[in-house]
Amino acid sequence: MSGQNIQILVFVVVTTLIAFLTYMQCRGKGRLQNATEGQQNKELFLAGGGLKWYFIAGSITLTNLSTDQLVGTNGTQMALLAWWEFAALVGLLILAKVFLPLYYKYQCTTTTELLEKRYQNKNIRAVIGALFFLSSALIFCPAVIYSGSLFMITMFDLDIPLMYVAIAFATIGAMYAIFGGLRAVAVSDTYSGVLLLTMAIAVVFLALNAIDYDFSAIPADRLTLIGDSDSPIPWPTLLTGMIFIQMFYWGTNQVITQRAMAAPSLKEAQKGVFAAVGIRLLIVPAIVVIPGIVSFQLYGDIGDAAYGKIVGDLLPTWLSGIFAAAMAAAVLSTFNSNLNSATALYVCDLHEPYVGHPKNVAKLSAWITASLTVIALLLVPVYAQADSIINLLQQLWGLFSMPILSIFIVGLVFRNVNANAGIVAVIFGVFLYGALSFEFSPFHAPFGLHYIHLMFITLISCVSMALLINKVFYKQNAELAWGSDDGLIQES
Repeated sequence: MSGQNIQILVFVVVTTLIAFLTYMQCRGKGRLQNATEGQQNKELFLAGGGLKWYFIAGSITLTNLSTDQLVGTNGTQMALLAWWEFAALVGLLILAKVFLPLYYKYQCTTTTELLEKRYQNKNIRAVIGALFFLSSALIFCPAVIYSGSLFMITMFDLDIPLMYVAIAFATIGAMYAIFGGLRAVAVSDTYSGVLLLTMAIAVVFLALNAIDYDFSAIPADRLTLIGDSDSPIPWPTLLTGMIFIQMFYWGTNQVITQRAMAAPSLKEAQKGVFAAVGIRLLIVPAIVVIPGIVSFQLYGDIGDAAYGKIVGDLLPTWLSGIFAAAMAAAVLSTFNSNLNSATALYVCDLHEPYVGHPKNVAKLSAWITASLTVIALLLVPVYAQADSIINLLQQLWGLFSMPILSIFIVGLVFRNVNANAGIVAVIFGVFLYGALSFEFSPFHAPFGLHYIHLMFITLISCVSMALLINKVFYKQNAELAWGSDDGLIQES
């Protein structure tokens, strides 16, 4: 049997085993027959509130860890990018100690439901929910399918159209989301996560062994954690936008927080998040930078090809099949997580408030998930034309991350703020960040500021704009909720 056939056989066996273990864990649970509308929502989108801490930790980790991160971050071939992982620790701790107590207090199904409860206005929930929904539908679902399909074709040296692999990925991911809901997604994430992290750690040690654990031949600028003004992460950005990017991603992003909101209790949810913190501190920084740094010594500056090259050269044939299965699992995790979260946002934030409660939530969810899958596949060729998939994602994501975070901060830190003032501030922030960050804009990168600094400026501007509009146009004086029963500080 040829090496390629061994790879494919091992890949199929491992992928099937993960699916079987997921089925065994989930069978007989979460039946929707005779369930009320609220119970159906909770089962489909919050796993019936029954996720144990280890499934929460596993799902949070693997949803975040996919081909774009392993390939893209190692592709910089610099230790500096580990700051994204170290900074994520702060974001996760803020999720556990600040946001989760609020989500559980208000019994939220979506993160945006918190906005409705705080502002007493369903429209602000719908606007932010729609932004999250569109980001999953138009940005993340097609991007992860494209990057994952490209990796598989490269890994197995397949001579087939990329769309064939994309269709396979999309179909399997949709089946997890449709037939298993969040429970199946989280369980499969955990099994896949153990496999992926194990294989990624093996790659790290094989890479280090290849250079005899000697970094002396690697330039100092590749090893430093103190970035200068020309580096991907200048050190001052750690004190401005970086922390708020993490607060947004881990604390308000439905795709991530949905897992932590699916525990039987706040304490169990926090245990899961703390476990995810441990994984991220001890494992993730190493696996996303060390192979790339080593590849610089072995092959030179080869960019995004670094991770695939070192994996292909160092892993034995049978292990490379397992590794491919782990990477496929990471792709499926990110894809089906976005599908399930986007569907939850549509059903809970848009359909139920404005169309009415569906008689069959599962059927509506299945149609939405299927539609999102088709849209993702149609957009795959668009993303295939991008010069840099990671840079494109960062720029598109930045358009609304800080505007959305601003509306959470205003709603939680202040009382007596009109919801419409917040909505206007979000729209203002989208245009402001676009004007500051896109190269065709005459206001692009004022004073040469890094895009992370621009995110911080956007956040402060949005908060200020919301409070200004609230006072000038709605004649309402915002009040600090400091120390009150409904305030952010009290809840933390």
